[in-house]
Amino acid sequence: MINTGDTAFIMLSAAMVLLMTPALALFYAGMVRSKNVLGTILQSFIMIAVVTFEWIYIGYSMSFGPDVKGLIGDLSMFALNGVGSSPSALYATTIPELVFMIYQCMFAVITPALITGAFAERMRFGPFILFSLLWTIVVYNPVCHWVWGGGWLADKGVLDFAGGLVVHLTSGAAAAAAVIVLGPRKGLGRDKFMPHSLPMTLLGTGLLWFGWFGFNGGSALAADGIAATAFVNTHVAGMAGLAMWVALEWRLYKQPTTLGAASGAIAGLATVTPAAGFITPHAAVFIGLLAGLACFMAVTYKNKAGFDDSLDVVGIHGLGGVIGTICLGIFASKAVNPSGADGLLAGNASFLTTQIFGVVIVGVYAFVVSFVLLKITDIICGGLRLSPEAESIGLDQAAHSETAYNM
Repeated sequence: MINTGDTAFIMLSAAMVLLMTPALALFYAGMVRSKNVLGTILQSFIMIAVVTFEWIYIGYSMSFGPDVKGLIGDLSMFALNGVGSSPSALYATTIPELVFMIYQCMFAVITPALITGAFAERMRFGPFILFSLLWTIVVYNPVCHWVWGGGWLADKGVLDFAGGLVVHLTSGAAAAAAVIVLGPRKGLGRDKFMPHSLPMTLLGTGLLWFGWFGFNGGSALAADGIAATAFVNTHVAGMAGLAMWVALEWRLYKQPTTLGAASGAIAGLATVTPAAGFITPHAAVFIGLLAGLACFMAVTYKNKAGFDDSLDVVGIHGLGGVIGTICLGIFASKAVNPSGADGLLAGNASFLTTQIFGVVIVGVYAFVVSFVLLKITDIICGGLRLSPEAESIGLDQAAHSETAYNM
């Protein structure tokens, strides 16, 4: 039977997760140069339209439709056939399936948007649209089914509460592939690529943090104690990641930065995501601190190595997804969530092995398929990158004939 409290909670959570995509647009846009602000924002915004179309007609059915050999859902729910106001017998028994569908849609929307930070300031709009659509169909939908839709990884016991594998690792692996295929921005190592508006980035961070309560808390699919646990764990991990990153900057460089605070908060939030509903708040604090340390080191190394992941998608979201999924294998407790598993600290070493297996499978699959899709898109569209002249002019003028600032 439908529970009105659960239904209202998940509808609100869906709206909060949708807010995360415009928030991500602001977060990314503040870190690029002023000539690329609108182009960067539009790359996130357009995913709301592209992925929602895909989700309604095939994505939801591929992800959550009747299972086909553990690999994918069939297309029996094409165009939301049979998806209505009655609860889903498989996934959400107290809310209308339409509510479950639209909540999951918001996850699908933001995931390819996350990838855009890796190739910021240098990818053409048309190829970007084609790649994102293909990627959602052949990477996001299958992995979503494997983990959340009753697929083969779920059968093996792999757990992901709110998207460490399905969202953050897939987007991080795709980001790594994009950096390799597209190459660095023009002038890397010679020109300074300074954020043009850190207040914009901090506003995006705050809105992302707010939306993350719906992202993680809503993944309980009920207004219950598990949602409360995920809600609290989300906040404390974000807090710990922020504190660790700022402390490291203060200790090593004598100058804590607002960009470091934003990066640390997102690192903590992303890393706790797969574990949020399965662990205690004390474990979430540890995960947030570890995320701040590990992601700080990854971003520092990236800068020294010349790996032009423009906005640190690999070092924060990809690495965060890996660390959080593995930490779930360590800290999970059935005392927190009886539908979960006991982890290493509760005497179940095999669950840690299972989580590592999930990381390897999803990471390799997402990277390889993303690499191939980028190459295919490059051939079909006659090139992924802006021309050198267009890159010098900037996305806003070259691709959209607009300017963010008329001065």
